[in-house]
Amino acid sequence: MAGPWVPADAAAAPRPQSPTILEVTDGSRKAIFAAFFANLGIAISKFVGFLITGSASLLAETVHSLADTGNQLLLFLGGKRSQKSENEAHQFGYGRERYFWAFAVALVLFSAGGMFALYEGISKLRHPHDVESMGVALTILLVAIGLESFSLRTAVRESNHVKDPETGWWSFIRHTKQPELPVVLLEDVGALIGLMFALLGVVLSQVTGNARWDAMGSVMIGLLLIAIAIVLIIEMKSLLIGESASAKTQDAIAAAIRSTKYVDQLIHMRTEHLGPDEILVGAKIEYTSTLTADELVDAINATEDAIRSTTPSATVIYLEPDVVRSDHPDLIGDDRSST
Repeated sequence: MAGPWVPADAAAAPRPQSPTILEVTDGSRKAIFAAFFANLGIAISKFVGFLITGSASLLAETVHSLADTGNQLLLFLGGKRSQKSENEAHQFGYGRERYFWAFAVALVLFSAGGMFALYEGISKLRHPHDVESMGVALTILLVAIGLESFSLRTAVRESNHVKDPETGWWSFIRHTKQPELPVVLLEDVGALIGLMFALLGVVLSQVTGNARWDAMGSVMIGLLLIAIAIVLIIEMKSLLIGESASAKTQDAIAAAIRSTKYVDQLIHMRTEHLGPDEILVGAKIEYTSTLTADELVDAINATEDAIRSTTPSATVIYLEPDVVRSDHPDLIGDDRSST
């Protein structure tokens, strides 16, 4: 009978936390807090404005802000649940909880935000409703723009701590392994653009006397939120399935392996993110053939230490000694020419 499951590193010394990882976590938390309080205040003010004015755009924006407020709670939940320790059922831990709840955020944004705004806009196009108390509507929208700008500024500032200066914002959103920052960034950008649509719709409805402009503002908000949600769904799906470490990180790991004493050649390597701050590394390595069994074990341990010193987020490492063959199917590109 098999014994109880024991974590592979149960006897190992505690892994040191990377300062970069801690900074990213704190930055994500600050961005989420800023977005939560901004969206909560905006949602309340917009709903009051809707009750006074009857504006379809304000109602759509109220639901949008409520959805965003709930989304920040989902991101907090994902961060909390991802800290659970590994167990027999989840032997690599719960790091991907953050990806799952970010995926749930995208679904909420699509349904409760985008689809509702689109439905409300189409309904008001068919049955127009004049906007009342224009001054109230404009004041609320301008205050909301100010609060959303503060939230976006916070998200941009915290993202700059972890974004490569040479990386564009779209590339950062597409390739970062931290799900919270892209979600907050896109939500805030979408909220600001949506507020501009609402503001334009309300003003045009007043100037032209045609309430359908306000309804069109709601339609545009809905289409915008659906587009943003689709982008997030695609990106979070990719992270949930499992993405490799970045090319820069893989190069650093490969360099650490090759720099280790007694390593003749890196034959094959694979990486996968178990969570934003956890990377699984598997590699086949050709070590010096004259090593004894004990010396080979020491060489493998030295290679693991070199990887972790270079890449602290490499929390799970499996290394297999092997011998290069000319017909080996998985040779590393740099080494293939040497065989």
